[in-house]
Amino acid sequence: MVSRVIPVEVFDLVIFGATGDLARRKILPSLYRRFFAGQIPPQSRIVGAARSEIGLDDFRALVAGAITEFVSKDKRDPEVIAAFLTTLEYVAIDARGDTGWDALKSHMRKEATRAFYFSVAPELFGDLAERLHSWRIAHHHARIVVEKPFGRDLETARALNATLASHFTESQIYRIDHYLGKETVQNLMAVRFANLLFEPLWNAQFVDHVQITVAETVGVEGRGAYYDKAGAMRDMVQNHMMQLLCLIAMEPPYHFDPDAVRDEKLKVIKALQPVFQEDIVRGQYRAAAGAPGYPEDAGDPDSRTESYIALKVHLANWRWKGTPFYLRTGKKLRARASEIAITFKEPPHSIFDDAPGWRENVLVIRLQPNEGMNLKVMIKEPGPGGMRLVQVPLDMSFAEALGEEGADIPDAYERLIMDVIRGNQTLFMRGDEVEAAWAWTDPIIAGGEEQGERPRPYDPGSSGPEDALMLMHRDGRRWREIQQ
Repeated sequence: MVSRVIPVEVFDLVIFGATGDLARRKILPSLYRRFFAGQIPPQSRIVGAARSEIGLDDFRALVAGAITEFVSKDKRDPEVIAAFLTTLEYVAIDARGDTGWDALKSHMRKEATRAFYFSVAPELFGDLAERLHSWRIAHHHARIVVEKPFGRDLETARALNATLASHFTESQIYRIDHYLGKETVQNLMAVRFANLLFEPLWNAQFVDHVQITVAETVGVEGRGAYYDKAGAMRDMVQNHMMQLLCLIAMEPPYHFDPDAVRDEKLKVIKALQPVFQEDIVRGQYRAAAGAPGYPEDAGDPDSRTESYIALKVHLANWRWKGTPFYLRTGKKLRARASEIAITFKEPPHSIFDDAPGWRENVLVIRLQPNEGMNLKVMIKEPGPGGMRLVQVPLDMSFAEALGEEGADIPDAYERLIMDVIRGNQTLFMRGDEVEAAWAWTDPIIAGGEEQGERPRPYDPGSSGPEDALMLMHRDGRRWREIQQ
């Protein structure tokens, strides 16, 4: 299969926070990989902007080091790297002062698309937005990219949206969630809306329940101070998992158009019912084998912040009435895995009542690792001895199904940054969507804080606290095994 890479127009991209960890690990290597693929015109300009008083040569050396560390060896072509480095410029800048803004303005070209990536703390968003306008650097076609967190509750999200809106229109604001850039997440829409096979079954009449799992093997090493103010609910459920839930549950949009897709996602969030505290399990990993537990990693021995959360969610609409969605995410679990599992109901009548081995059909969408899809169906077990049923997978790994092209699936940031340059907001969150998500999340967080209970302890390398198993068992269901 031949890969089709469509170049974008010449652009000027300014990365605020260009010497930071996110830029070094994700943004700059992603830009290089798109340059290597021939998607970025060599006339484009990537301007690093940060507080660090370093020269252009030092910045280019930093980027070269990031490419060496985070780009696979088969893409590290010395000539291409050298060409990419020539697209780079650097400006030492003060986000809250006047230093560097005149120099930044001098790098901007009238004929190029302009984009500004705010890879900085959210409290600097307003300062950057104000100065981009006061120095007349951002024109009415310019785009800004903002990273999460988009506030820490509804009040702060509204304030952040208002700050950005005072300088930019909604069509210029790209709220990035890297989960939406994953190839499998986008394929979820293709599977649903491009195949008649699934969409007629995608409702409460045929779906027993849905599980969404985002499991990590690492703790909060190095992020304890931030994470202890957020917790799993703010850090994962309110954004990443909410987006996955929306894509599973949304109605077909009238067209694959940014606002049409986001309108349907917003309807899902507004249809979410309040969650009772008995349908929520919070957990904390404990110390084991000489490794510290969550309170030690967070620097607070009395911390009541959850490193794990599981909850049962219902939607108040016709399509999903009565079908529960089970969400779970946590740190220091058995395996690193992100997946969506749609479990279908039993056939209304089985002619194989005496046949052992029957199990329900399950469609599993794997986001990481080994991105792909797996549909579990029942067949007769080969051999004599009567009708014995066995469940087998119809397995599709992108790497295997698409050959070399599938093995080279772009990083989520690669796709999302290119969508910014193209002006395509389909995979980015809208302001009202963010606020609606917080409006649903805030009461859940407040309810847990009012209870004041310490999260349930769980062992590192396990599937989470025992109470999370009971959340499913009391409904006659069970969590899928977390597997690498």
